Amino acid sequence: MLEPLKRLEEEALAELHQVRGEAAVQALIHKYLGRKGRLTHFLREMGKLFPEERPVVGQLANQVKSNLEKATQDFLEKERQRQKAERLLTEEVDISLPGRPFPRGGKHLITQVTEEIVSIFDHLGFEVSEGPEAELDYYNFEALNFPKDHPARDMQDTFYISPNIVLRTHTSPIQVRMMEKRKPPLRVIAPGKAYRHDSDPTHSPMFHQVEGFIVDHQVTFADLKGTLHYFVQQFFGPDVQMRFRPSFFPFTEPSAEVDIQCVICQGAGCPVCKKSGWLEILGSGMIDPEVFHFVNYDPEVYSGFAFGLGVERIAMLQVGLNDIRVFYENNLQFLQQF
Repeated sequence: MLEPLKRLEEEALAELHQVRGEAAVQALIHKYLGRKGRLTHFLREMGKLFPEERPVVGQLANQVKSNLEKATQDFLEKERQRQKAERLLTEEVDISLPGRPFPRGGKHLITQVTEEIVSIFDHLGFEVSEGPEAELDYYNFEALNFPKDHPARDMQDTFYISPNIVLRTHTSPIQVRMMEKRKPPLRVIAPGKAYRHDSDPTHSPMFHQVEGFIVDHQVTFADLKGTLHYFVQQFFGPDVQMRFRPSFFPFTEPSAEVDIQCVICQGAGCPVCKKSGWLEILGSGMIDPEVFHFVNYDPEVYSGFAFGLGVERIAMLQVGLNDIRVFYENNLQFLQQF
């Protein structure tokens, strides 16, 4: 039975090299190796052999089966590769995976509003300056006419890192730092983070402020009013009215709060403006001569004004929000609107 086995292998291999197509190969496998295939039938006849012949014939039969399985699998793989190559030549098929784009981020609304504010004052010739957020008590309070243990400090309760270092309560310390370094004329805008011990729907322990100031010869309250009037018209629109109210800040004298006509109800009165028709947007005033003494400026020669506004407050008015906390909740549905 050894010779018939060898002939069977030769015939199967010869037929394999003549077929074409995966279906024909599968038919050939079924013909020789299937449940009713020729090799299977041959193995079933081994029971008729003498016992001493069975090991030799069985070993050869297994070898023939292994050879045929390997040959047909190799042929199938080559056939698949050939068909794939033919398709690539005849069909326009893009076999590459599509790219995986990175999600595009955007500027936070607070950043957008800050940049818009700075841009307006840039057109007026203001230069941008920045300073440390962990500030010396001297620059944050004393040099701005907040004496130690003075009740005025209660308005700006803050976080102390040490007895002499605080998280700044405003960006006004940059005013003193700039005046220490340079002589007038100065025209500076100072955006940045500030910190106070406040937390409610309209106040946050961390917030953003823009401080601006001018120091030069013969700077008057009229210059302050004209500068802020220009800002309000550029930011809120040319028809928005503005008013000044007397106020108090230790580092300005006289001092004034600045209100604008309510942008929600156009002055008719609504819950946002508490039925008054006006909204407070910033504090301002003429720089107190006492501040000039800390930086060795002669108040008889120089004068100046300063103002400070909360960016969150301006942004809330711009988009009609009544809760400051939504800016920091990382809610993408909210942030992606802007």
